[in-house]
Amino acid sequence: MIHVCSLSKVEETVVRTGAEWLLSLLAAGTDVTRPASISRKNHLHLVMHDIAVAQEGMTMPGEEHVRDLLDFARRWDRARPLVVHCYAGISRSTASAYIIAAALAPKRGEVELAETLRALSPTATPNPRLIAIADALLERNGRMIRAIEAIGRGAEAFECTPFALKIDG
Repeated sequence: MIHVCSLSKVEETVVRTGAEWLLSLLAAGTDVTRPASISRKNHLHLVMHDIAVAQEGMTMPGEEHVRDLLDFARRWDRARPLVVHCYAGISRSTASAYIIAAALAPKRGEVELAETLRALSPTATPNPRLIAIADALLERNGRMIRAIEAIGRGAEAFECTPFALKIDG
């Protein structure tokens, strides 16, 4: 199970779910404290801004970020939950949860997965740059991109309400 939340809800989400894996997607300089129950080897911290086009002074999500995310997800034993978070739990984290589910359950349809994401999180607005890179790396031929575009932008919010995404549907 993948649990998605904002930075402010990491500790309580890890405790509530019994998660032993953590993926953090934050801009440089944003502090995150790894909960004590998460070992260092089970925490991946990717540094990037929530942007889709290059902007001076900002780190755009890149192929290396997505490759690291996919490698981390494939190491996850799935015995205990994975918590994925960004600052607000709306863009980088929802894109990452979608990417992980698509990678680990390759027979699951991109559209069904995107519609499930929307049903679970009305605020989800997956980062389009992360989705596009993953679509290419996973050889989905634009299907991931189109599925995420079809669900549209999520509702405006300061941060998401935490939610859980099952890998296998």
